[in-house]
Order: sequence, then C-alpha cells, then structure tokens
Amino acid sequence: MDMPTKNEVFFDEDLIKRYDGRGPRYTSYPTALQFDDSFTADDYRRHARNSNDSGRPLSLYVHIPFCKSLCYYCACNKIVTRNADRVAKYMRHLDQEIDMQSELYDRERKIEQLHFGGGTPTYLDENQMRTLMGRLRSAFSFDESNSREFSIEVDPRTVDSKMMAILAELGFNRLSLGIQDFDPKVQMAVNRLQSTEEVGALVQDARANQFRSVSFDLIYGLPHQTVKTFDDTLNKALEMRPDRLAIYNYAHLPGRFKGQRMINDDDIPLPETKLDILRHTIEKLGSSEYVYIGMDHFALPDDDLVKAQRNGTLQRNFQGYSTHRECDLIALGVSAIGSIGNIYAQNTTSTIEYEAILESGELPVVRGIEVDADDLLRASAISQLMCYDRLEFSDFNAANKVDFLEYFGNEVKNLEPLAEDGLVTVDDDRILITPKGRLLLRSIAMVFDRYLGKNMHDGRFSKAI
Repeated sequence: MDMPTKNEVFFDEDLIKRYDGRGPRYTSYPTALQFDDSFTADDYRRHARNSNDSGRPLSLYVHIPFCKSLCYYCACNKIVTRNADRVAKYMRHLDQEIDMQSELYDRERKIEQLHFGGGTPTYLDENQMRTLMGRLRSAFSFDESNSREFSIEVDPRTVDSKMMAILAELGFNRLSLGIQDFDPKVQMAVNRLQSTEEVGALVQDARANQFRSVSFDLIYGLPHQTVKTFDDTLNKALEMRPDRLAIYNYAHLPGRFKGQRMINDDDIPLPETKLDILRHTIEKLGSSEYVYIGMDHFALPDDDLVKAQRNGTLQRNFQGYSTHRECDLIALGVSAIGSIGNIYAQNTTSTIEYEAILESGELPVVRGIEVDADDLLRASAISQLMCYDRLEFSDFNAANKVDFLEYFGNEVKNLEPLAEDGLVTVDDDRILITPKGRLLLRSIAMVFDRYLGKNMHDGRFSKAI
C-alpha cells in the first residue's frame, strides 16, 4: 500500500472548539476502560502459549516507575523516591516476572521491538541497567540486526556522556528525550529544571553513538506558556534537529493527579492561547520539513515513521505511533499493558500488589479483555483512519471478508454531520479525512467506537485538542 504522506493541515478554530470534547487516544481498541477483572492470569497464560502457533515476532515493554523528583504535570504511574532498597526490591520482582513471562513464549520468536518507559527508566544506574538487559537477553531471543527498534525514555537530567555510550552498547538505538519546555519560568513552575545546553550535549552524544532516532517530547498548555515563549522552545528544539517531535496537550486534572495541585490554576494558559500555540506549532514544524504523522506526532521525511506511513505498516500502540505492525507485545512491570493475539492484559497498577502477587508465584495480570470479531473490525477501521487519514473500502473488504458499507452502515450515516462540516469526505469507495479533520482524528474515530455511550462522561478521557 503506497500511501502518500500529506503535510496539509487546515486550522479551523470554530470546528476545533465544537469537536474538542473528551475521547480516547486509541492506543488500543477496545480502550483500557473496557478491561475488567474477569480476565485472569490463567487466561493470559493460555493465550500466550497459543500465540506461539502464529510465529509472530515479539515486542517488549518494560515499566520502570521510579523518579528522583516530582514533575508536577505528570500523569504517569510513578514512584518518587531516592530509597535504593525500594528500587532494588522492585527490580528483584521484575526479574521474577521476566522468568515467568519468558517461559510462555518459544525462543524462536525474536524480540524486534523493545521499549523502556516510566517513570524514569534512566533512574537505573549502570549496573542495574546492565543487569536488566542481561536478564532480558538471557530470557528472550533478541533481534540484534540493524532493523531492531530498541528505545528508551530519557530524562536529560539523569544521563551523561558515559551513560549515553552505555545505552548504545546495550543495544538501544532510539531515544525519547522528555523536554516539555526550554523556558526557565515554565520549568520552574512544573519542577523540571534542565538547560538547553544539557539537552544539546546529549543529542550530540546520541549522534556520536550512532542512535538511529532521537525524539523530543514537548507539552503545550503548561503554566506561563505563550505563543512567544513556546516559539522560543521550538526554535531551540529545531536547532538540534530531532528525528521526531511529539507535541502533547497538557490536561490539568488536579482532582486525579496530586502533583498537579502544585500548579497554580491562574498560571495555565487560556484555551484560546493553547489553540494559538498549537496552530503556530503546526505551521512552524510544517515549514521546517517535519511531516505531520497524525495526532501529536511529527517526523523528518526520512524517518521510519514516515516510511511506515507510506508503505502501510504504521500502527498505534501504547507508546503512540509505531512501525512494527505484526508483533505481539509482552508487558513487564507495574501497570504495564500487553497485547497478545486478540487479547489485552494489564498488570496491577499498585506496586505493593505487584510485588505481593509475584511473591505468591503468580503473574501480576489482574485485568484485560478478549476482543471479539466486531472489536477486531472496529479496531481495523479506527487504525486505518488514525494512521493513514483514509480508509479504502475495497482493501478493507478484502482483508476482513466483509462489506464495509453494509457492516458499518450506521457509522457511515453518523459521519454525515462530520462530512457536512468538512472533516471527512465519504463516497462509494473510501473515507478520506480532510485537512480540516486531521487535528480531530480522535473525534472521527469515535464514530466507530461501540463502547463510548457508557463512557462519554468518564473523566479519564482527555480532550481531543
């Protein structure tokens, strides 16, 4: 499938305000809100063993929840501590889970993708990182070729040139640097102070150590941000020329996340200012060669994400957009979510419970879902729209052995108001998302979500923009 990558986005403020309700990000379908505790560790084991018949390669996600200080904006599953014994205890239990998980999968199945997330994965020191990677390599068969995609989330305050070289030596070839903003006033307000010079030096170290991709995470909507201050941040980022940029919307939910109570509500930009920042960001990145992949992701034209979008192998998973469509995802660590065949499974979100379950000799899977045939069809439709801005009925029908217009007749009818507003065009052959609709992918995909009726007012959904 040769899919042209478009960079055209039309910013219609009235439409954005009208459709900017809460909704899923569709890193999975069904979303995690549909997982329940009727799905057990026994169910997971059965599906994991059965998946060996597929011969699919594997992907690993490893959750390291520790941070040395609290970033006030953060909504991740994390533990702020400097207690070395606390960390060592968690790592011992993670070792147990690695052993238990690896027993379920054939050694012939290669680990093509690896992602360390957190928390702060680079909280771990050199010995801990070497030990963990050694444990993983002894438990699973790693793809050591250049096509591997081994990534790690990096807090620039926790690594130096030596550690960057060690990460490369251990096989990591992709970095995601948590920047958020370069402005000192903004950094002070969210308790994340790091200099532009520190970040620039790390980018140079990454290039020197042959990392294939460096990604920056930025956040708009943080306290004290204006179009001018965020433009300064973008200029500094563009000087370093990261391969990818993720520009996330800050969702201020102090009722759910205690750390956010440290942020002064009056310092948060008005909604109109946030929209102006977003508009300026899209225009600036578009004029700086970056391709708008979708949602909040941008990449240089020669990046693997852009290539995957062009050749039809782009997908969305729990880390956002990804390039290896065919992998089963094994999740390790507290709160981690895996995807094996037609099931999703999540570990407990409580570290105390995670460790207690492992001590009892059981896998820490406490909830999940086995998706049905309807879920798979809807997941396919949502994925096509989120990844490619289009859905060709003939391709969908051939791949799924259904007639799209017949099966999704009600959904196509529900697209009519969006078509009238210019977000999509629908004819007998395809659904196309227009430049007006590209910023509202989530709102368009929601038309195909059969679960939304019961969850539309759930505060766990973020706003679309």
